[in-house]
Amino acid sequence: MSDEELKQGPIHTVHVELGATFAPFGGWEMPVSYAGTVAEHTAVRENVGLFDVSHLGKALVAGPDAAQFLNTTLSNDLTRIGPGKAQYTLCCTENGGVVDDLIVYHVSDDELFLVPNAANTAAVVEALTAAAPAGVTVTNQHRDHAVFAVQGPKAVEVLEALGLPTDIAYMGFADAEYEGAPVRVCRSGYTGERGYEVLPRWDDAEGVFRALLDAVRAQGGQAAGLGARDTLRTEMGYALHGHELSVDISPLEARVGWAVGWKKPQFWGRDALVREKEAGPARKLWGLRALDRGVLRQDLTVRRDGDEVGRTTSGTFSPTLKIGIALALLDTAAGLEPGDEVSVDVRGRSLRAEVVAPPFVEDHTR
Repeated sequence: MSDEELKQGPIHTVHVELGATFAPFGGWEMPVSYAGTVAEHTAVRENVGLFDVSHLGKALVAGPDAAQFLNTTLSNDLTRIGPGKAQYTLCCTENGGVVDDLIVYHVSDDELFLVPNAANTAAVVEALTAAAPAGVTVTNQHRDHAVFAVQGPKAVEVLEALGLPTDIAYMGFADAEYEGAPVRVCRSGYTGERGYEVLPRWDDAEGVFRALLDAVRAQGGQAAGLGARDTLRTEMGYALHGHELSVDISPLEARVGWAVGWKKPQFWGRDALVREKEAGPARKLWGLRALDRGVLRQDLTVRRDGDEVGRTTSGTFSPTLKIGIALALLDTAAGLEPGDEVSVDVRGRSLRAEVVAPPFVEDHTR
């Protein structure tokens, strides 16, 4: 896809005004950073940061017993939640791979709002549309809503400054208004800090973003781009589709088997995943902490005693720990455990690393 074909979000001109650097991601032109990734990462960990993630997909599944239909397709068990709750779930292939991971907002049994990944929205909508029974509609609403993420210890103060609800349980949501316009607020995030996803209408996005940014700055925070979003989620060991999850990487391999409703009689990929669970996955996602100076990246060979045991799926310099870290799919047969030492081939150089169970930093989401 050429730069001319990249999609732009509803507040692209605001990002330009703020001096953002841009890069393509999932078919969209995304702000990578403003003041620098490390400064933005630190703002989220210590104060608060504001992300524009309006590239994320949005879709509406509506009609009689829409929730019951969705529960026969997506992996997690929707009966575990009710109206006003959101749930992380997976859209799997019949072979147990992952078409996408997404968030489902349970508005009512007849209305569910989905937030898939940008590049996979069309595939998810197409699959659900093909499977939907008579009376249930699946509507792509990619450009109907913006999504802003307010993340960090002072996220509550930011939302309160706008009169938005904050007394929401983790993975709960509430519908509210800002200056007379509808806004949906969900207590979730992708950083490991307390946070909220704020979803205004696409056409109302600029006013909401500017108000949020003013409140964020008043708390000592700043706007944050895709670079900080990636370092933050990597420190938490959160999966990113196309890296830790894909049609070739199963939920069990990626450590997200908790998002599978194993007792459900039906969902896409169930038979393959049950077989894999019984046999045990051939690979498993682990964290790697660099013991030598150097930055780990994705798709590097991991060895133990000279034998190849896996490959990295993501890698970065951790601004919090000030060392190189990575996520890697390692062969179960290698018998690796936390504390074991491996080597990573970084452009012909062997860099020592310690195997750890993610996350790399303390979880403050709840």
